[in-house]
Amino acid sequence: MPPHEPKHPAPITFDRPNENKIMNNPTVFAYPTPPPPLHHSIINANSSSSPMTPCVYPVTLKFEEVVYKVKSSSGSEKSILNGITGMVCPGEILAMLGPSGSGKTTLLTALGGRLIGKLSGKITYNGQPFTGGPIKRRTGFVAQDDVLYPHLTVTETLVFTALLRLPSSLTHPQKASYAEQVITELGLTRCRHSMIGGPLFRGISGGERKRVSIGLEMLVNPSLLLLDEPTSGLDSTTAQRILNTVKRLARGGRTVVTTIHQPSSRLYHTFDKVVLLSEGCPIYHGRASDALDYFESIGFASPVTVNPADLLLDLANGIAPDLSEEGEPQMSVEEQQKFVRETLISAYDGNIATRLKAELCAPDDHPNNRDANSRGCADEQWSTSWWEQFKVLLKRGLKERRHESFNRLRIFQVISVAFLGGLLWWHTPSSHIQDKIALMFFFSVFWGFFPLYNAVFTFPQERAMLIKERSSGMYRLSSYFLARTVGDLPMELALPTTFVIIIYWMGGLKPDPSVFTLSLLIVLFNVLVSQSLGLAIGAILMDVKQATTLASVTTLVFLIAGGYYVQQIPPFILWLKYLSYSYYCYKLLLGVQFNEDDYYKCDTGRLCRVADFPSIKSVGLTNLWIDVCIMALMLVAYRLLAYLALHRLQVR
Repeated sequence: MPPHEPKHPAPITFDRPNENKIMNNPTVFAYPTPPPPLHHSIINANSSSSPMTPCVYPVTLKFEEVVYKVKSSSGSEKSILNGITGMVCPGEILAMLGPSGSGKTTLLTALGGRLIGKLSGKITYNGQPFTGGPIKRRTGFVAQDDVLYPHLTVTETLVFTALLRLPSSLTHPQKASYAEQVITELGLTRCRHSMIGGPLFRGISGGERKRVSIGLEMLVNPSLLLLDEPTSGLDSTTAQRILNTVKRLARGGRTVVTTIHQPSSRLYHTFDKVVLLSEGCPIYHGRASDALDYFESIGFASPVTVNPADLLLDLANGIAPDLSEEGEPQMSVEEQQKFVRETLISAYDGNIATRLKAELCAPDDHPNNRDANSRGCADEQWSTSWWEQFKVLLKRGLKERRHESFNRLRIFQVISVAFLGGLLWWHTPSSHIQDKIALMFFFSVFWGFFPLYNAVFTFPQERAMLIKERSSGMYRLSSYFLARTVGDLPMELALPTTFVIIIYWMGGLKPDPSVFTLSLLIVLFNVLVSQSLGLAIGAILMDVKQATTLASVTTLVFLIAGGYYVQQIPPFILWLKYLSYSYYCYKLLLGVQFNEDDYYKCDTGRLCRVADFPSIKSVGLTNLWIDVCIMALMLVAYRLLAYLALHRLQVR
């Protein structure tokens, strides 16, 4: 049996560098002075004397007989978690180890109150079940996949999160200061002004993205910090730096639970407790420093010096270090692994399970678990006001989508179509009334479908971010929805305005400023309605392919029933045209361009009434205000439908 390493490595002392030196040399990492003892850290963290000190609400997390099942493709139920029990207190780091598919991430998600499905068992936070709102904002959850806005810089990402998640008692400069501290703490100074990046363009590295994701949760000083594979894709030095930071957070009175795939020996010894899973079943729960002794006591000692985590993972995979020496030569590899797992599970039930249940049943009188309000911690539903959330989300949205909205290709597309249409309808004579009517219909069709297809992608593309941020209790859905839709208006209205200005005068339409203004307002109104329908379709389906397919069918029906192609629609299907906003836009454009008393030269050389022209007679030139009200009703109904669809989105 190899000699055990100490539970905590001897602390290494670093001289705190000069602040100017840090800023000038981004490779220097400033380690803060060692934190005081645990109870002093908790008292200081909860002191309300300094407005710069976030409120810490220590959380004792207990989970008992947690079982999670999912339905397989055959219809039968498959168990992912099988009766897992454990406890972690403030000031401790609980690491969940196990091979891929052992249920680590599922258990972590369940502990964070974000698991959707058939979950049974008991999970409590300070003796209380998950209650949403306040506990969400006290919980930091770092997922394995980084969900970040690609066009924001590192600094912008952290600052916007600070403005949304930190309490309103702090000023904007104070919140920005927290973001700067996190940037320095995680060694992100060098890339602070670099964009995050995404699939279509390169940004910061994968390791830096992971540190940004962790920084977003560190920023709010969480009472309960859950991390899913925080060191994946990182070099050993960066991984150690992150775990050191997490360790300091834990020693400040926070509860930390993390999954980790294959930690080094140095990382392993930063953990206080370890849960070892094998195919969803627990085979160890206890002090990290006691794991080797426990497995040696049940006959699984390692004959050579190994990393404790390597031995634990081998056992979780059913590989015993000395199985070949004990001898079961007639057993296959699968049978050997099954035998080892059954032995470990049986030993767990006999040696650990009973002790764990006794610990969970013991009264919890730790002073950290008293009511947060007695220490000045406000238990409000939201960290910031609705108006503050709206302003921050609006500003963040404008910064994130400035590249997408002002895309050169999109601008070129609209302007080129406007000039091409202007040349085709160049100074159309007043006698060519059919061509003028066609131009009106082109207005209604182009600006009825172009905004719709752009809006369809809005919510499906932001689905992961919306779920992540709302799961953290970051903001109200209403503030997000309004900020998202208002933020799209500048570009959504700028392009059609430019389009109408170009093609209206080139097409030879009525050269009256009031008529031009009304025509422009009708087109913009049509843009808002079509955008609303696109948002509703995207929010309901939340799938890009399905949403574009439905949008294609819808626009085709609206095009045919728009009043131009088919003027005598059969009565049994006449109702379709009244669902088409293109029909109302087309009718309104005709109504402001022509009057019932206008005349034009017929083919016979005589004057004919415009109102009697077949294409105009089929839609009419009266009751225009009713059409405006119907479009306004569509605008409100589609937006409300999109909002309600987002409300139904399952937030974990």
